[in-house]
Amino acid sequence: MTDWKVGTVTDTRTETPTGRSITISVDGWPGNLAGQHLDLRLTAPDGYQAVRSYSIASVGDATSVQLAVDRFPTGEVSPYLVDEVLPGDQLEVKGPLGRWFVWTPEDTRPIQLIAGGSGIVPLIAMARAHAMAGSTTPFRLLYSVRTPEDRFFADDLAALESETFHVDYVYTRSTPADWPTPPGRVTREVIEAVTIPASDSPGVFVCGPTGFVEAVARSLVDLGHQPQSVKTERFGG
Repeated sequence: MTDWKVGTVTDTRTETPTGRSITISVDGWPGNLAGQHLDLRLTAPDGYQAVRSYSIASVGDATSVQLAVDRFPTGEVSPYLVDEVLPGDQLEVKGPLGRWFVWTPEDTRPIQLIAGGSGIVPLIAMARAHAMAGSTTPFRLLYSVRTPEDRFFADDLAALESETFHVDYVYTRSTPADWPTPPGRVTREVIEAVTIPASDSPGVFVCGPTGFVEAVARSLVDLGHQPQSVKTERFGG
């Protein structure tokens, strides 16, 4: 059984106007697979505890983990993590957890990743694992965000791009000045145009808000992807 461990925040980085990444050093952390998550527990002075699950952006055997958190104004935990946590602070974590929404280099199928907003977190872990392994498996990411400023890990994703990993962005509210298409949602037509086709039998990982994930999954099946080849992870919103 996985026990709670006390970790120390070693770094924080602003990612978007409402989100940031947090790196936590955890003694005894066993490492994690790409796509796994952890539970994080905060305890108030009066003893009240709040537990939330967060996907892990880092991958491998290191004794530190990187998370990325988007602030929900009415949330109990995310405003504290985004606005108040500082290097040196301690946080309780338990994990790694989950073995279904996971990619390992032994999977040699083409892989299509589709993210909405902070749903990029477990998917960048997969892209990092792909690069670390020197995998030649074709990887492609479709990343939907409101504006260019709302991209998590923008520089990291640019650095990861290669002959075998390509990123496509969809902006729903505003685009860069030279962007070739107007703002819009990830529709069936967009998915058909820029993702790995069903005829190539890719594995597909989709993560984001519930409505986004459900709409994307429906479109993928409509386009001929087998339901069992489409793995989804969602959060409220």
